This record gives sequence, C-alpha cells and structure tokens, in this order.
Amino acid sequence: MPPYASARQRDPCPPEAKADRPALLLAWYDRHRRHLPWRAPPGCRSDPYRVWLSEIMLQQTTVKAVGPYFEKFTARWPSVAALGASAQDDVLRMWAGLGYYSRARNLHACAVAVLRDHGGVFPDTEEGLRALPGIGPYTAAAIAAIAFDRRTMPVDGNIERVVSRLFAVEEALPKAKPLIQQRAATLLGPSRAGDSAQALMDLGATICTPKKPACALCPLNDGCAARGRGDQETFPRKAAKKTGALRRGAAFVVTCGDALLVRTRPEKGLLGGMLEVPTSEWLAGHDDKAARAQAPAVKAARWHRKAGVVTHVFTHFPLELVVYVASVPARTRAPDGMRWVPLATLHDEALPNVMRKVIDHAIARKGSP
Repeated sequence: MPPYASARQRDPCPPEAKADRPALLLAWYDRHRRHLPWRAPPGCRSDPYRVWLSEIMLQQTTVKAVGPYFEKFTARWPSVAALGASAQDDVLRMWAGLGYYSRARNLHACAVAVLRDHGGVFPDTEEGLRALPGIGPYTAAAIAAIAFDRRTMPVDGNIERVVSRLFAVEEALPKAKPLIQQRAATLLGPSRAGDSAQALMDLGATICTPKKPACALCPLNDGCAARGRGDQETFPRKAAKKTGALRRGAAFVVTCGDALLVRTRPEKGLLGGMLEVPTSEWLAGHDDKAARAQAPAVKAARWHRKAGVVTHVFTHFPLELVVYVASVPARTRAPDGMRWVPLATLHDEALPNVMRKVIDHAIARKGSP
C-alpha cells in the first residue's frame, strides 16, 4: 500500500462533503426529529423557560426520567415568573427523586433572579445567561441556540460522541472537550443554530448510540472517520474514572405512631436542603460505636439494628448505611432541629432516593413511601 493511502483513510471526507454536513444534518432532522415535551413544533419559536427547565433537568439524567418531572413542573409553574414566586421547599419537594439536588436549588435561585432582575424575561445572549445562578457554559449555549437562535453550538454527551467519531478525536475526555467543541462548531450552518444543535443531540440519542450505532442510517456516515476505520464504538476516548472510597454510616429511623422523625440537611453540600432521617457522618473510616453515638436524643427510644445494609451510589463515592429503628410513645417531643412527618404524606416530601431506600428498609414496606 502506498504511503499516502493511510493519510487518505484518516480523512475520508473530501472538502465539498464537509461543506454539505450542516445541510445534511438539518435535512435529516426535519424528517426524524424527536417529539419531546419541551421542544417547539417545527417552524415555531421555542419558549426560553421550557428550554431552560429541560436543560437543567436533563443534566446527568435521561430523557425518559425527565419527562414526567417536566410535565409536573410546567403544570404547577407554567412560567419562570411563577416558579420564581414559589418557595424553595416546594421546588425541592417537586424535584424529589430526580437526583443531583443542587440543580433544584439553583433552578429556584435562577427563576428568582430572572423575575427580580430581568422582569421575568430570560437574557438572550450567552453572556447574560451565564450570569444567572446554575447556568454554566453548556446550558447558556443551549438556551442561546435553541431559544434565541444564537449561532453557537452547545456540546452535550450525545454531541461529544457524534463529533468524536466523525473526526476520530484521539485525545481522551475531558481534555478533548475544547477540540470537540471546535469541531462541533463546523456543523453549524448559516442559520437554524438551535435546530443544528438539536439535530446532533437526536443523532447521538437515536443513531450514533454508545453501542451498536446504526451507521447505515446516519446522514453523515460517508465522511465519518471512525466508521471508515471500523472502530466507531471506541469513541469518545475516555480517561479511566477514579472511584471514590466506600463510605459507611448509620441511619436512625424513629416512628411515633404514624409519624416519622426527619430533619433538613444543610443548604450547602451533598443533598443540600433535602429532608432526611437522622444519620451519622458518612466516613471511609467508619466506626460502628462512634456512629451509634450520633443517634438523635429522642426520649424513650430503644434502638434495634435492622439486618442488612442500604447501599447507594453517588457520583463520587458509594455509600453503605446500617439502619437502626425505634418506636416512641405518642406526643414524644422531637429533638431541636427535627420534626415529625406523617408517614402517609412522605410522598409529598423532599426526600432523596437514598432516604427512601432507608425508610423502606426500616419499615419493611413495598414500594417508595
């Protein structure tokens, strides 16, 4: 094989084909776009509130999981002004179960800022959007492109995968992000920036999937460098993940008749502002005796340890909790900073999933409270 053949394989797409990519992408999108509850119909202007809300919800979460939450939020708060006028506790309660709870606090703070500082109207530039709480570079670009058709390309996980394969980006994530961003921008046409971004998102979600991509159906397959090499499933390259050390702790489930003892976690930090049953510290160097000593000072509580443990995996570490249970007489006073919540209304409380697991384990009920 002559020496120039390998170079030709590395860049299988001629310049004229590269120039056609934005048009090919939009033509495919016009035929195959997904119907999503936050997406405007073809030819209609997108609602910035719905775009922003969906983008915040979709961070670290799937479209399937977000759909019901999006419908609940928009039914309760149909505008950013309505959301900004609500209480943070109400937002946290509605968010419960969606995870990554700092997003819910930032969501409320952003709505308050838009209502207070912008008259309930979102800024229409990336710079203005980035000045709002909880809006980083990606989210600002997504809102600017989709809601205001600003000529910018947001790069989410789906777009990273499409672009890294299309250009065979060898550098591993996250270091490859600037190069992928640069390459993704070449897929923008002279107009319809929002549709271009959503087309790439849809392409990654439905065709250029992590495993077994349907390359034969891809509108950009002729010029895909990874497909030409036959190693498309190996992209994007990723650096090895560092898994945090296992942490352990104890959870204390106290019932008083048909009520449960709970407290609110500090605003800052993991699960900030969410409701929980009292727990010990969560430590890698866990000590059963020290954890047991952190039980809430509830009069007449006699603790019994439940068999087994509750496991939960956070982004940066896995967690194991042993569970202690106690039942106290009616009208027992809750310790300072804690309160009794009826078991029947737990589904309305801002309980994160790890706490729902703990309660289910302690009370031995089927399903979530």
